Amino acid sequence: MDDTAAPRLMVCIEDSRRHEEGQALAGHLGVSAVEAPDKPADDALVLKLTRQGLFLCRGDLALNGDFTRMVHRIDQNRWQHELLVKAARLKDPDHIPTALDCTAGLGEDSMLLAAAGFEVTLYERNPVIAALCRDAIRRAKKVPELKEAAGRMTLIEGESVEALRAIPEEKAPDVIYLDPMFPERDKSALTRKKFQLLHLLEGPALDEEVLLHAALNARPGKIVIKRPPKGPYAGGVRPAYSIQGKAVRFDCVLP
Repeated sequence: MDDTAAPRLMVCIEDSRRHEEGQALAGHLGVSAVEAPDKPADDALVLKLTRQGLFLCRGDLALNGDFTRMVHRIDQNRWQHELLVKAARLKDPDHIPTALDCTAGLGEDSMLLAAAGFEVTLYERNPVIAALCRDAIRRAKKVPELKEAAGRMTLIEGESVEALRAIPEEKAPDVIYLDPMFPERDKSALTRKKFQLLHLLEGPALDEEVLLHAALNARPGKIVIKRPPKGPYAGGVRPAYSIQGKAVRFDCVLP
């Protein structure tokens, strides 16, 4: 099968306790829901509702949103050493800081910001990726080390550009976070293959210049942009400063 073609999608409800949830998800996505299907074709995408969570599967590959693998990064205030947190940090905020993650994906960057004390609103335009992220947040609220941060995360399924354009000036967020890179870069071949599943779901790529200028027009205190270490500036806009790492760079624009 040509991976550029739109794959078939179905919802499989393996956990009977999640029957209503599965039927609602299938209805939202406009696909069929089954309780115990025959083995699907290798080229089919299957959203499986299991006791362990919601999984996106194709053949032998399975991917889900899972914040438990991040516990070691945020427990005991380890989040302070994260480059993203350093880039987003505000000088002595006199209120609970707010952040908008306009390219949420599976939400791991938002989890770091939430662990650092931000109230984070996540925007994800793809309904399948949004479902995976929503399920990850739901499960994180049951994990002692994650529940406080997960409680500060609010997911909105929709287009972030339109949301940015609708923000009144008096409600501008402290930080807007943009990650035009997708999927995540990872040295693991298996992880790269798993993220290929998400590639199959992507619509037309977001125009990073349009996204950046919508963020600028929202007049936040700061815009943080995730870039490859040697990549060009997003939209040709030079940042005020950058936080540089070996695998990633965070450019900080001060509107």
